[in-house]
Amino acid sequence: MDETQAKQIIEQQVLTVAKAVEDKLDEEIAAIDRLDLDDLEALRERRLQQLKKMAEKRSRWISLGHGEYSEIPEKEFFAAVKASDRVVCHFYRENWPCKVMDKHLSVLAKQHIETRFLKIHAEKSPFLTEKLRIAVLPTLALVKNAKVEDYVVGFDELGGTDDFSTEELEERLARSQVILFDGEASSNPVKSSRTKRSVRQSETADSSDSE
Repeated sequence: MDETQAKQIIEQQVLTVAKAVEDKLDEEIAAIDRLDLDDLEALRERRLQQLKKMAEKRSRWISLGHGEYSEIPEKEFFAAVKASDRVVCHFYRENWPCKVMDKHLSVLAKQHIETRFLKIHAEKSPFLTEKLRIAVLPTLALVKNAKVEDYVVGFDELGGTDDFSTEELEERLARSQVILFDGEASSNPVKSSRTKRSVRQSETADSSDSE
């Protein structure tokens, strides 16, 4: 097959795809044109019901503490994960790596109201850290439908240093479906301030090792 024939085949394929897309659009336009007033009213009512349900969901989420990044004691963990379908729980201690994680989670809590973002002091929660096998800090327990489905342990999945962005953490949480995410940066993203210090090289790096 020479170059001219190949070009003709590609052009024909492009035209075929374009025609299919055009036909699909024509069908959708025709369907809209066929709608009468009753159909339009039904669509409007359906949309209003959807908006009402979403408003009710948001109200419920806010009442449960969604939209904020808050600390809870160990004894409240199980009630919290039962109340919310999606929970990100940061097990932390007072060190630099955990403070970095705090900064990003504070941003994401406001952007992803569908998920509850929590933190628990690991050293004050021996029962829970042992039950969930928390050994390295920071660790994020990713909970769906009251079950811990995944963990983000340290910064290994985020480049291995503290110089990662909020969007990178957001994408990691989305892969576990613990936040709703359409593949693009969430609305009104806040760029995280970056440091040039590696967690492994920082003076407090040893505090992120096993307890």
